[in-house]
Amino acid sequence: MGNVSPFVHVHLQQGDKIFAESDAMVSMDVTLDLKGQMRGGFLNALARRVSSGESFFQQTIEATRGSGDVLFGHIAPSGVEILDIGSQQYRLNDGVFLTASDTVNLTVRTQGIAQGLFGGSGGLFILETSGSGKLAVTGFGEIFGLQVRQDNDVIVDNGHVVAWDRNLAYNITAATGQGGGFLERMAGAVTSGEGLVNRFSGEGTVYVASRNLKGFAGWIKNLFGSN
Repeated sequence: MGNVSPFVHVHLQQGDKIFAESDAMVSMDVTLDLKGQMRGGFLNALARRVSSGESFFQQTIEATRGSGDVLFGHIAPSGVEILDIGSQQYRLNDGVFLTASDTVNLTVRTQGIAQGLFGGSGGLFILETSGSGKLAVTGFGEIFGLQVRQDNDVIVDNGHVVAWDRNLAYNITAATGQGGGFLERMAGAVTSGEGLVNRFSGEGTVYVASRNLKGFAGWIKNLFGSN
């Protein structure tokens, strides 16, 4: 609900559960109970915290005394996208998870060295979904879905990637085209201001955010100084 920095509004029937990132809950009815849990066990919670920046403990909200409503929000001015998990599974960038059905699982997976070090898509480890249900992700600014087809690869600036279809392949490349040698392309990437980008191929959807959170933080720091 809302167009700018929207809430996620969830109605739970008695006995229903939902889980969310720590501090995501804004308000809830008194018929609901909230507690912190290490979903997936200690090792998965630790890996999630160290590798992807998600919380060690996540919130679990259960409708224990009747049906009720809960509102979730994100700390940054963010758009929200609701993903249907089941026939399609997704991989998530750092810090984009907000809330999900209790029947959805988030597991830490490894990715290639190049993607991990330079891709801006979760470091050496990323979160991957399984199970079925609804999952809400956030992106700084607005979120838009880009369709990738076999005959149409999509190039996305690293800092704008939110989530992508698990079936998509992606590689790190320079944004300045395919011509020239590696050093020439790297020089072009630096002078163009785009640097390295992700090139997605296959069939599926890449969700991107209109703003780059790390770039915005750097802009604020330069604007007001390090003090």
